[in-house]
Amino acid sequence: MAQSRNTILIVLAFFAIYVIWGSTYLLNKIAVQELPPFMLASIRFTIAGLLIFLICKLTGIPLGITKKQLINTSIAGFLFLAFGNGFVVWALRYVDSGFAALEISAQPLVILLMMRILQGKKIQPLSLIGVAIGILGIYLLVSQQQLLNRENSVLGMVMIFFCMISWAYASLFVGKADLPSNYFVNTGFQMFAAGIILMIGSLLIGEPWTSPTDWSNPVLYSMLLLIIFGSIVAFTAFNYLLKVVSPEKVATSTYVNPIIALLLGWFFLEEEITTQSAVAAVVLLTGVYFINTRKKIVLFTRFSGKFGTKDEL
Repeated sequence: MAQSRNTILIVLAFFAIYVIWGSTYLLNKIAVQELPPFMLASIRFTIAGLLIFLICKLTGIPLGITKKQLINTSIAGFLFLAFGNGFVVWALRYVDSGFAALEISAQPLVILLMMRILQGKKIQPLSLIGVAIGILGIYLLVSQQQLLNRENSVLGMVMIFFCMISWAYASLFVGKADLPSNYFVNTGFQMFAAGIILMIGSLLIGEPWTSPTDWSNPVLYSMLLLIIFGSIVAFTAFNYLLKVVSPEKVATSTYVNPIIALLLGWFFLEEEITTQSAVAAVVLLTGVYFINTRKKIVLFTRFSGKFGTKDEL
């Protein structure tokens, strides 16, 4: 009976990291068409952080952290979420949600190169092949003339690339940083800090804030789904899977998320999936596979702030 229950939980958890995380691109795209990007991201992470604090209080999880941990969670929150996610939302005004997900799927490649540059990590032959294939996939993705002709699309592509650099550096930072040992507490502080940083940034650049009562139903539902499922449920599922299944299996979300995002963007927003985009997706994800394969797993938790590698990269 217990084993059957665990199997069901594992299936549901994989559904969360596959489909829910894959759907966040669509949800952000819907919301950012009506709401200012930094306001949108600020509300999402501030409320999600507060809800996590409330859950911790109700379940008896202590929220006390040291001053150093508060500083480090704030830095991680800025790198991962305020910049790394906030500017992706900003870029979604100019690029399709599926395109953004495909470009971000190259994240393991960026982390690998940054570890080589900043830490001198040796890159194994299979990973070198993955880097070469991944670069080709990125070129095929971003060189499409119909995309380049869209207004500010290049700016959106470049900004997403800088977001990946921010995520990669954050992954290395938190690997050595003193952070709260409880993943849920760690996440709560990162999200809340990011939400406040995004709020300050939004107010400084003069974004117009509106009440949820003025939002359209699609935007309101998207925000609720982003807060509850995209930020809390999927994160909890991710950390649960890290404890009960192998890292290789959890890493498969790297391949599934962009496919889910492409299909959802095509179905709900009528985003075009070109032949070149499809080829680029296959090439890029093949490169990511070579980077992640076997003992070269590169994992970073989107919100927990923990980064891990196995053996040489």
